[in-house]
Amino acid sequence: MKIGRKPGSERISTFKVKNESSLFDFMQQAFKEKSKTSIKQLLANKLVQVDGQFQTHVTFTVKPGNVVTVGKKEIKQVKLPFHLNILFEDEYLIAVVKPEGLLCNATEKEKLKTLATYVGAHFKAKNPGKLLYLVNRLDRDTSGIVVFAKSMDIKTLMVNSWGETMKNSSFLAIVEGVVNPKEGEITSYLRESKAMKVHASKNQTYGNEAVTEYITIANRKNSSMLEVAQRTNVKNQIRVQLQEIGHPIVGDKKYGAKTNPIGRLGLHFYRVEFIHPITKKVVEIKSKAPKGFSNYEL
Repeated sequence: MKIGRKPGSERISTFKVKNESSLFDFMQQAFKEKSKTSIKQLLANKLVQVDGQFQTHVTFTVKPGNVVTVGKKEIKQVKLPFHLNILFEDEYLIAVVKPEGLLCNATEKEKLKTLATYVGAHFKAKNPGKLLYLVNRLDRDTSGIVVFAKSMDIKTLMVNSWGETMKNSSFLAIVEGVVNPKEGEITSYLRESKAMKVHASKNQTYGNEAVTEYITIANRKNSSMLEVAQRTNVKNQIRVQLQEIGHPIVGDKKYGAKTNPIGRLGLHFYRVEFIHPITKKVVEIKSKAPKGFSNYEL
């Protein structure tokens, strides 16, 4: 069944599949005036999409509910200012790697150049009318895993059950100095000042309790790589508490760093493990260590 054409173009048509068949047979029914050779050329030239994904094989199976888009020119894909590394995707969620230096979502000063804008536009190009919703956020200068939900209902399920369904999550942190002891737990109370800087205290009445665990993965002469896990979720928690024990994250001038050997903030969210809100299966997502971090043995 034909359900419309792309606005502004009479040369791009969209069809909704009623019965299961091969893509080639479906195309023959949709374009009875075209020869078999013409249909094969449409497929070979990447002019046919099924649910937003280009298909080139005549034997590809289309099923009821699939949307087939056919055009005489290739539908443009969104160009991103960075390589989009998709770590996980299913019907409900998509997880990507956020580059360092990029905001997760809009602020009063920056409304367009954000991860949510770029990934949302990329997703919407393949899924017209669909939106993505941020499940977790990272600081601008922190890189690593960011999870999006494909509906507000899924986001709500994820966010409301985060504490119960989250099994493990870990950051990689490169810090100044050789950490001693090599592993430990940091507990303190954090409060943000009017100057938007978070401060720590051992006084329980000072602010929000923050608990961070760490273990040393590798040492260099003047720095260490740690695997760090947050047991609470307080703003700038890892950065503040590593400064508190005398080992600020490299490149983090705001929280006491004096060196920047890798040319960026040395913090990367590299592993998360949670119970899927729909399937109830455990999902583990990992991201490779970025440039600079790979100089340390993992």
